[in-house]
Amino acid sequence: MMSDEISSPPELSSEPIEITVEARAHGWRIDHYLSRLYPNYTRVLFQKAIKQEAVLVNGLPVKAARRMRVNDRVSIRLPEMPDNQLPPEDIPLDIVYEDEAIAVINKPSDMIVHPGKGNYAGTLAGALQHHFDQLSDVAGQFRPGIVHRLDRNTSGLLVVAKDNQVHARLSTQFEKREVQKEYRAIVWGRLEFDSDFIETFICVHPRHREKMIVCDEGGNARDAFTYYETIRRYKAFSYVRLKPRTGRTHQLRVHMQHIGHSIVADRVYGGRTALKINDLNVHAEVDAEAGENDLLISRQALHAFCLEFNHPQSGKPMTFEAPLPEDMELTLAALDQYQKDE
Repeated sequence: MMSDEISSPPELSSEPIEITVEARAHGWRIDHYLSRLYPNYTRVLFQKAIKQEAVLVNGLPVKAARRMRVNDRVSIRLPEMPDNQLPPEDIPLDIVYEDEAIAVINKPSDMIVHPGKGNYAGTLAGALQHHFDQLSDVAGQFRPGIVHRLDRNTSGLLVVAKDNQVHARLSTQFEKREVQKEYRAIVWGRLEFDSDFIETFICVHPRHREKMIVCDEGGNARDAFTYYETIRRYKAFSYVRLKPRTGRTHQLRVHMQHIGHSIVADRVYGGRTALKINDLNVHAEVDAEAGENDLLISRQALHAFCLEFNHPQSGKPMTFEAPLPEDMELTLAALDQYQKDE
């Protein structure tokens, strides 16, 4: 017996989404391309939508095997998803900017972006449902408005889409690598170069599926490119600016580990879960009230500091910055006091 997904046609949205095919998707099948853009939908659902002529390329219906060409114009009415929305949660949010199309959020550390793996409460997605009347749903009901993500213990800036057309336009900017992201990090060791490029391939760890590793080209490996600049060096640490050109899972954390300078307090890629004052090899007298074991930071010292993109409706360039959170400021102050490079 065939499943419901295969035997019955999906309900389609009334409003089409317009997409321009980017260079790296040249040669992809249309059903593969759409399932990559919208991973919450199966390729089977897209194939059904194509048969219903709900997918047009340059104004004409196509077959699922149709190959994409650069600058093809795709119009699609997405299959409707079941109405099992994530319940809203009254969690405070630091809203950096908001208009009728988007919101920019400064996410705190220790907040999961969307539910998964048993973590269904306290998420950014639940907080967004409470704070905004309308959000995009093309990424699924558990990811309302979510265009891109940050790791749970990474703080900083995220842009949120309020409708599906806006979501598609922002996603296209991310796909074309037109969005500029700058992170700040505190890493172990003194970086040798003032600036450098890290270019590798990354894939899922063969034994620890929650981790990523640098690997050879081929198979499921994906290219990953990071540019870094050293802001300040200390005796045994560095403060750096990181600019990813690609957006692979855990990319910055994996790349810094790869060059021998893991991000401070990164429990997955750095081997330690926290940084304390006595980890700084203090030779001066430490504040008696604080004590030598005073905690500085207990999550990876990584912050999404700056986000630049074009507004999805007006096309106007927009730049946002989020100041360093308190734990990173505290760590830098301790480094300035006890780790200055004489």
